[in-house]
Amino acid sequence: MRKIIATEFVTVDGVMESPHLWSSSFWSDDIGQFKQAELFAVDALLLGRVTYEGFAAAWPSRTDEAGYADRINSMPKYVVSTTLQSADWSNSTVISSDVASEVAKLKNEPGQDILIFGSAELVDTLADLGLIDEYRLMTFPVVVGSGKRVFKEGRSKLTLELGKTTTLSNGVTVASYHPAAD
Repeated sequence: MRKIIATEFVTVDGVMESPHLWSSSFWSDDIGQFKQAELFAVDALLLGRVTYEGFAAAWPSRTDEAGYADRINSMPKYVVSTTLQSADWSNSTVISSDVASEVAKLKNEPGQDILIFGSAELVDTLADLGLIDEYRLMTFPVVVGSGKRVFKEGRSKLTLELGKTTTLSNGVTVASYHPAAD
């Protein structure tokens, strides 16, 4: 069975909104290598509408020597949205209803794992449904004070177990968490 992995850029105070405004000064070769390995270890993306629209506007025109752009542009992408009528980025499919069933079907298909970038509302929905297998939080050593958080205020309790942690050269940490067995 494939795993659903939610990977997030977050600040020390838990904000994940608009990472382009606070993460770029920390960018390093080891972050690039980590994100490259992460993308090449999966064969599909699962995205919320807002993240999908941002990625679809940016990625189709990009190229790079390492093949990241080619990989992200060519792989299957599933966008969960009740408002999006079509998904024009290559290999994109809209999931507009019965999210639990559709995501469970994706998990049961053969292939590599499925990655969620950003997509706070989708992550929250899938967390409530017990469909996320791993939360990968890349924490940047910055506090921004306000913004959308990975786990919204007022959500039900979610107990996680720490898997692996890595500290990168610039003080960014990557922590992998798995839902704890009840």
